[in-house]
Amino acid sequence: MSIPSSLLASESITFEGAIELTQSLLSFMEADRLLQADIQQAVTSLVKTQNGARGFFVTYLTDDRPEADHPSPGVVEALRSAPEIVAELLVKNLAMSAAMVVHHSRQQKEEMAAGSARVQERSRNLIQMLQMAACQTIASQMLESLHSANGEYEKFFRRWGYDDEQKRAIGSAVRGAIG
Repeated sequence: MSIPSSLLASESITFEGAIELTQSLLSFMEADRLLQADIQQAVTSLVKTQNGARGFFVTYLTDDRPEADHPSPGVVEALRSAPEIVAELLVKNLAMSAAMVVHHSRQQKEEMAAGSARVQERSRNLIQMLQMAACQTIASQMLESLHSANGEYEKFFRRWGYDDEQKRAIGSAVRGAIG
């Protein structure tokens, strides 16, 4: 078995292209048509660029299939190949999904709240599995920004307009992920 070239991301992949590629990859994974080495190669090709990594995570973390609930060794090893890109996206996905659980719950959109809770759980799980120093650093910076209303991630919180309840949910999720 050899990995189809259609499952390998180019350096110039777009965000949309990465979403499509990840959807194809998940279909191959679900059908058990790839070796772990192939999965690792495909995911590594995605996460080495910002667009590829963003497209991978938006698809992988939200997909209805169970693959992201129990990440395969190939996925885990591939994510370790790009700690600077992967760590920030994972911690931000954790934070944003925690805030969206609060938002959707207020709107009484329980199905959407459950989807955000699933993304939060999958992000937390990956952060804990990866045990990357970069995740710890970014999580600490995020917690510091929450505490001081200043710092590295204050612009991020302002940009999304998170309120106090959402910030408490983010802090709880981030602390829970890094121990």
